Amino acid sequence: MSGTGPSGAGAAAGTGAAAGAAVKPSAAPGNAARVLRLVHENGPLTRAELTRRTGLNRSTTLAIVGELVALGLVREDAPGTGSAGSAGSGTAGSAGSGTADAASSVGRPSPIVRAAADVVAVAVTVEVDEVTVALVGLDGSVSARATAASDHPPTASEAVETIAGLLDDLTAQHGTGKDTGTGKDTDTDMGTATGTEADTDTDAPGRPRIAGIGVAVPGTVRVEDGVVRYAPHLGWHDEPVAGPLAARTGLPVRATNDANTGAWAERLYGSGRGVDDLIYLNGGASGIGGGVISAARPLSGADGYAGELGHTFVAANGVRCHCGAAGCLETEASRDALVAAAGVAPDDPAALAAVLAERRPEVEQVVDRQVAALATALRNAIHTVNPEVVVLGGFLGVLLEHVGDRIEAEVRAQSMSAMTERLRIAPAALGTDVLLRGAAEIAFRDLLRDPAAVIPTPTGRAVIPTPTDASAVTTPTGRAAAATTTSGRAAAAEEASPA
Repeated sequence: MSGTGPSGAGAAAGTGAAAGAAVKPSAAPGNAARVLRLVHENGPLTRAELTRRTGLNRSTTLAIVGELVALGLVREDAPGTGSAGSAGSGTAGSAGSGTADAASSVGRPSPIVRAAADVVAVAVTVEVDEVTVALVGLDGSVSARATAASDHPPTASEAVETIAGLLDDLTAQHGTGKDTGTGKDTDTDMGTATGTEADTDTDAPGRPRIAGIGVAVPGTVRVEDGVVRYAPHLGWHDEPVAGPLAARTGLPVRATNDANTGAWAERLYGSGRGVDDLIYLNGGASGIGGGVISAARPLSGADGYAGELGHTFVAANGVRCHCGAAGCLETEASRDALVAAAGVAPDDPAALAAVLAERRPEVEQVVDRQVAALATALRNAIHTVNPEVVVLGGFLGVLLEHVGDRIEAEVRAQSMSAMTERLRIAPAALGTDVLLRGAAEIAFRDLLRDPAAVIPTPTGRAVIPTPTDASAVTTPTGRAAAATTTSGRAAAAEEASPA
C-alpha cells in the first residue's frame, strides 16, 4: 500500500516557546532545513563536512549551526568527543558515506554537529493485535516505547484512546528520567496489558520535546485529512484518525499507510539507502502491504492509494481474499499459514527462522508455495516500476533469508532480462523498527522543512504557525482548516517533496 499522504497537522496546544525560540535564522530557512536534514538523515557530521555537502561558505554554515543549536535542534561537540557518523547516533550512517572524522581533518579539527535526541516524534503503529507508541529522537534514537496488546482488532476510537494513554505514560516516565523497565502492566482502553520499555540511554536533558505524531495504519489512508478509507484487517471504513487524535493530544498528527512509511524508512536508513527506485513489501499480522519509491519519491497515484501489491493476482483458483478477489498475494503467501505449519507464535520471527532451518518436509511445502507466489508478484511489480532494489520486511524477510537467492532466481527466470540486470532483493535492515522509523519521518516533516517555524517546547508541545503548504490541516478541535489541495495526487506530491 502506498497511501503516501499523511494527514494535515493539528494545530498544537500551548504557546510556550522553547529555549532559544526567539532566535530567528538570519540565513534562508531552506539552508537551515538542509543542514538539519543532513544531520538527521546521516548522523553526526563535522561542520566542515556540512560546508562541503551544502556548498555554503564556512561563515554561513557557522551561523546556521549556531541558530539550530539555539533552537535546541542540534548540538555541537568538541572534536574528539565522538566520531562523526558513529553508530551511537541512532541513524544509519555508513563509513562510505563521505562523512569526515574531525580528528582526520587538515588544520584545526572541526566540531561535530549532531541532531538532538530530546526533540522527538511520536511514532505509532496500529496492528490487528497491538498498538505501539515510541519516542523517536531527531537523531534516530528510539528512547522509549510502549505496546498495548489486544485479543481483538481495535476500533478507531479505541486506537485513538490507547495511543493517547500510552503517550501520556511515556512522556511522564521519560520526563522524570525514570527507568520504565519491562513488563509493567497498565489497564488500557483495549482492556489488555501494556508493556513499556526504555530502549536506549540517550543523553537527552529532561522532558522530551515533541514535534508531532505520525501514525502508520495497515490500510488506504486519504492524504488530505488522515481518514482511513479502508483497513480490512482492522474492520475500518472511512474512520477519521488524525483529527480525533489531534483533538485528544493537542499535537499535530499525520496518518499514512504503514508499508509506505516502511518503504521510505528503508530508503533513508536501511537496505535501500541512497536508492531512488525501490519496492518494499512488509508481511505481518495485517497481511502484505507494499510501498513503491520511484525517482526518489513515493509513488502515490491519483488519490494516494497506489502500491496495493498485497492484492496483486498471483494464483488462478486461489484462496478467496477479504477484498473480494481470489488468488491475491497476501492470501497465497500468508504469515498465518507459514507460522501454523511451523508451529510457532505469529510474532516470533526468531522462532520461525529456527524452525525453517530444520527444513521439515511439511513446512517446506508451504515455503515452496509462498516463494512461487511471491516471485510471481515481484515479477509483475518489477515489470511495472523497474526498481533497483526490492526490500522484504516482516515474515517475508525471514522467508528470504531462509531460501537465499532462490526468490531472486525465480524472479529473473520469469522476467525480461533487461528489467533485472541491476536488481537486488534484500531483507529489511531496520527490522521491527522499520514502521516506527517511517512513522517518525512523517511526524518530523514540518520541522525538517522549516526548523524555525515548528519549535518543540519544553512542555512537550510544538509551536506551529499557520501552515502555508498544500496539506489540509486538522486542528485539535477536529475542524479542518482551508487547504489548497484539490486532489490526492497533489497532496501526496506535497508530502513526498523534500524539505
